[in-house]
Amino acid sequence: MARPTWDEYFMEITHLVAKRSTCLRRQVGAVIVKDKNVLATGYNGAPSGVAHCLDVGCLRERLQIPSGERHELCRGLHAEQNAIIQAAKHGTNIDGSTLYCTTMPCIICSKMLINAGIRRIVYEEGYSDDLAREMIRESGVLVEKYSELERDAP
Repeated sequence: MARPTWDEYFMEITHLVAKRSTCLRRQVGAVIVKDKNVLATGYNGAPSGVAHCLDVGCLRERLQIPSGERHELCRGLHAEQNAIIQAAKHGTNIDGSTLYCTTMPCIICSKMLINAGIRRIVYEEGYSDDLAREMIRESGVLVEKYSELERDAP
């Protein structure tokens, strides 16, 4: 059995984290890593102490809002947002780190990741958000689509 690369290892962790998601539409997991150490994790779901969509239903489904639009009309936070918040809550510096995520970040998360100092994003599934891709490219953050066939060096 081959030992997993670091990218494989951290992407596997994102899948475990995503299993905690309470979103009815999409389960997303995020892991922030620096120097091969996990600094924070996040999954998409409602804030602590607030009813989850699993319990009260999906507002976005009820309003028939397409994926990628009107992010403010949702009970939940995105996985990337929750990972950043977890790091901040515990006083963990994430400047210069890598974000591993099951899904390419949306524009809101992308802007937060840029300002938080994330230097590299590794994602698995695409997300239809041209502005997010454009702003990340402009910021100089390295973005890589993960492929299980890929073997990494870093």
